[in-house]
Amino acid sequence: MSRSGKTKKREATPDPIYNDVLLNSFMNRAMRDGKKNAIQKEVYDALKLIEQKLKQDPMVVFRQAVENVKPLMEVRSRRLGGAAYQVPMPVRGERKQSLAIRWLVQSAQKRPNKEFHTFADKLSAELIDAFNNTGLAIKKKEDTHRMAEANKAFSHFRW
Repeated sequence: MSRSGKTKKREATPDPIYNDVLLNSFMNRAMRDGKKNAIQKEVYDALKLIEQKLKQDPMVVFRQAVENVKPLMEVRSRRLGGAAYQVPMPVRGERKQSLAIRWLVQSAQKRPNKEFHTFADKLSAELIDAFNNTGLAIKKKEDTHRMAEANKAFSHFRW
């Protein structure tokens, strides 16, 4: 870790079609082996599927889905006197967004191949579920909140 001050946060670039920074960071997270064009095609196909299914602006659905998945509290490990405590802490803004994006991508990848054949199908289904406050990503958020609630007794160990 650098001792010479804080590192500068790099400015994120918006995606080419919707001109949205959040969508571009979502694509960067979902990208595999540096194949940006492949993931762009999949994500744009997923947004088209959302538009066809819900008859709404896909960017509104995408933004609301990410907003619904953002966690408020999380537990972090804190070692005190040889024991590790799970201490509940509020989540910072940057981390909220990155956790939400990570959980959406992971839950879309975990969807079974029986009903959904492409990543675009899986992603559109997961975004629609998150928009409606259901699905694996929302379950992950609720589990995180439940863990924080269960360990509320250790909140005085916060640093």
